[in-house]
Amino acid sequence: FLSLVAEFCCGFFVILILGNFWFLAVLYLLWLYLDWRTPCAGGRRSHWVRSWTVWKYFREYFPIHLIKTSELNPNHNYLLGFHPHGVLVAGAFGNFCTDPPFKNLFPGLTPYLHIMPIWFGCPFFREYIMSAGMVSASKESVSHVLSNKGGGHASVIVIGGAEESLNAHPGSLTLNILKRKGFIKMALKHGAHLVPVFSFGENELFKQVANPKGSWLRNVQEKLQKIMGFALPLFHARGVFQYSFGLIPYRQPIHTVVGSPIPVKQNLNPTTEEIDQLHALYLQKLKKLFEEHKGNYGIPAHKSLIFE
Repeated sequence: FLSLVAEFCCGFFVILILGNFWFLAVLYLLWLYLDWRTPCAGGRRSHWVRSWTVWKYFREYFPIHLIKTSELNPNHNYLLGFHPHGVLVAGAFGNFCTDPPFKNLFPGLTPYLHIMPIWFGCPFFREYIMSAGMVSASKESVSHVLSNKGGGHASVIVIGGAEESLNAHPGSLTLNILKRKGFIKMALKHGAHLVPVFSFGENELFKQVANPKGSWLRNVQEKLQKIMGFALPLFHARGVFQYSFGLIPYRQPIHTVVGSPIPVKQNLNPTTEEIDQLHALYLQKLKKLFEEHKGNYGIPAHKSLIFE
């Protein structure tokens, strides 16, 4: 969905350049130059955009639910690790980029969904995603959010990233996380409490072309992901008037469960051992969160998370 909107915005910008409105394109380029760092400085959210009626229908389509398991004190800053990526990341968008789900359950906290910096280079589209509460996933951006002295900020990071979307098959429970420790280091440097978040149903929205590791398709996808910075999963779902084929996601419920916070004491220069120790604790808490709730959302008792 975001890719389609981005393509439309880029197309509109090209029309401005080629048409009789080139001067508007020049003015926008000047604005882009002056505003380039905003995605790394907290963005520019709009309550009006986040409250559009269309997002209410978007959440109800699946439907998307946000489940609270513990209080999050607004006097602290938090780093929420979101799992899994899926193809659409619908749970992350529906719960953290639209009002009122998160605001009602966690009053006093402002969520910031960190996404790949490349999206903020797209004309006009960048204005929309910032208004929805999305900011860059750069270290500078995460540091800005977590440096709020009064607390009340929550960085939401999809830990598995684009690479994990290639594992987004129905029933898949594989998470790309063992080598991803940058978020742990950021939490330690800023004393931000860690919160594991698991979104049940995220991988059920689309069917993806078989791409087991080692296959020619997976090799091509991984090489493209390294070059472009984002993955290209080959997926399909349903159409508008039929259910056999299309790009509209299936109507499968999504339950995004927010776990209990892991207290983190600020450490400006954490050692490798300290990072590894907190990372291991995070994995333990994430697995516990999944095991405690999987029975409520149709996951067989014998299935567990796979970390790689």
